[in-house]
Amino acid sequence: MRKAVFPGSFDPLTLGHTDIIDRALPLFDEIILAIGTNSSKKYMFSLEERLHFLKETYQDEPKIKVETYKGLTIDFCKSKNAGFILRGLRNGQDLEFEKAIGQTNYKMSGIDSIFLISSSGKAHISSTVVRDVMHHGGNYEFMVPDVVRKK
Repeated sequence: MRKAVFPGSFDPLTLGHTDIIDRALPLFDEIILAIGTNSSKKYMFSLEERLHFLKETYQDEPKIKVETYKGLTIDFCKSKNAGFILRGLRNGQDLEFEKAIGQTNYKMSGIDSIFLISSSGKAHISSTVVRDVMHHGGNYEFMVPDVVRKK
């Protein structure tokens, strides 16, 4: 079984995330959307809300599982027998950052990282940008799925 973990904070879930997830579905038998929890990080949306965003968006997709975890992503992958970590790349900065993490993860665990490049028109979308636009009362609706718009 080809199983991947797509880790993130998903604070909030964006159309950039769903672009990567949707395009990865044909590549894997199962994708675990894994919300990493960090008690020292301040989130805009609660863990329960972020779980809801993911579960609601992918409720009809049997290949998708939604879970939370603490600690190293590779340890979570091992506990789930996942051989791959899925990541999205928006730009060259993402590539350099993710490449270093991916190489370290592979050296530590043998777990490969699979990178998908953002679709055209999605590279500008990030949770950070969405949170900033939301915080200042701007129009963020074109960057998030319906379930986030309803919040």
